[in-house]
Amino acid sequence: MTHQHYKIYKPFGFISQMGSNNIKEKRSKRFISELYPFDDSVMAIGRLDLKSEGLLLMTTDGKLSDTVNRSGIEKEYYAQLDGIITPEAIAELQQGVEIGIEGKKYLTKPCNARLLTEEPDFPEPHHLLRVGTHRPNSWLSVTLTEGKFRQVRKMTAVVGFPTLRLVRVRIGSVTLEGMNPSDVIDFPDLPQELNL
Repeated sequence: MTHQHYKIYKPFGFISQMGSNNIKEKRSKRFISELYPFDDSVMAIGRLDLKSEGLLLMTTDGKLSDTVNRSGIEKEYYAQLDGIITPEAIAELQQGVEIGIEGKKYLTKPCNARLLTEEPDFPEPHHLLRVGTHRPNSWLSVTLTEGKFRQVRKMTAVVGFPTLRLVRVRIGSVTLEGMNPSDVIDFPDLPQELNL
């Protein structure tokens, strides 16, 4: 069987799933199935929460989805933070910080975190993000090899710099480059590191 793969620039306000059987949810929420006429067997490889944007991979290969999620492949995020993050806070993130996962304490794995010296060239933020109403802000690149629920947001909050806007820019060697929000690209040949 030949599987289909896609890469998507998930916009703010969309849920990383195809739909819901819940009538109320169908009326009040937006699903990525709105962006493209996907086959019923397509599923997301990992997730991005409602308020997060950026790169999302889709596939018809359930085994591949499970493998990529468990394989420790790098996922890079650009986070716009409330406040100018300090070198000390970045060092804490790099070493691992304690966050809450399902009511339990969890120590994040060491990660690559670095201050971005120039603001990324992204489209204007969604008006609900209210980015301009906060203190001066900074942009941080965070590269993880794990993917706990709302992990980047929890990590930056713990060190005192809440995330205002979060954009995933890379999974392995696959990047968001050249894409705009809501773009869907047919991606038949996955890079070797994803096609495990």
